[in-house]
Amino acid sequence: MTSDNKKNMTEKDYLFQAVTLSEALPYMQRYAGQTVVIKYGGHAMGDPELAKLFAKDIVLLKQVGIHPVVVHGGGPQIGRMLERLAVESEFIDGLRVTDQKTVDVVEMVLSGSINKEIVGNINAAGGFAVGLSGKDGHLIEAVKLHRTKKDPESNIERVLDLGFVGEPSKITPHILETFLKSDIIPVIAPIGMGANGETYNINADTAAGAIASAIDAKRLLMLTDIAGVLDKDKNLIADMDATEARAMISDGTISGGMIPKIETCLDAVEPKDNTPGVNAAVIMDGRVPHAVLLEIFTEHGAGTMIRAKDL
Repeated sequence: MTSDNKKNMTEKDYLFQAVTLSEALPYMQRYAGQTVVIKYGGHAMGDPELAKLFAKDIVLLKQVGIHPVVVHGGGPQIGRMLERLAVESEFIDGLRVTDQKTVDVVEMVLSGSINKEIVGNINAAGGFAVGLSGKDGHLIEAVKLHRTKKDPESNIERVLDLGFVGEPSKITPHILETFLKSDIIPVIAPIGMGANGETYNINADTAAGAIASAIDAKRLLMLTDIAGVLDKDKNLIADMDATEARAMISDGTISGGMIPKIETCLDAVEPKDNTPGVNAAVIMDGRVPHAVLLEIFTEHGAGTMIRAKDL
């Protein structure tokens, strides 16, 4: 805090800060020693001031004994770099077709400039961040993503070839488990490696969900550019279980780009292969300053919490 800020603060302001810290204590105790996976992207990552606040919040989590794992996206930055390099992009149903030239640019941007900027911000805030991609330490093994599209006239489905777009087939968390025992904060670019060494571009939401499941995270936080899941009257839904979420997809309450985010959350929270699943996933507005702290350290939280079942 600068000296000018200190001069402008009253005794009431100081008291408010003390009360806020005191009220956060039970949540610090609840999460102490737990791992939280945070998917970081959208406006929160593109706004320099929000980016600095996010970095400070991540350092604070580590300082109080919580283990944050950051998985970041970078779609807009990739698009700008492809334009600068005059690499044309083809889209099928909103998905970028990723050929060899494109995936090289994707890896350069995600594992390079974006990853290192986030690492730099966290380290500047007093943390000890290390940048990784899913190719490091066999963290994310991937396979080609297969999508189909049904012809409305013939009702015949055809396979869409999206090139080097992948999905996780196996998460090997050894390198993360090593980091989480130390003061290191891992920052992960969603790049995976195929069986023959090929590079795959993976959706950041999908990568974050798979990593959260593999390391039995306490929470999966999905930072987005909307407040959370809205009901038919456009009111925020604070909490839902898997059954309710699927019902809202079926009746159209949840639609469009929110569907894959919900499906990622459901996949993360539901038990599988003798693992309990993530305790809860939260879709939240990353444009809100200190959104991560609001979610973890306050009773009302931020965004929409999704659990496997109603508790």
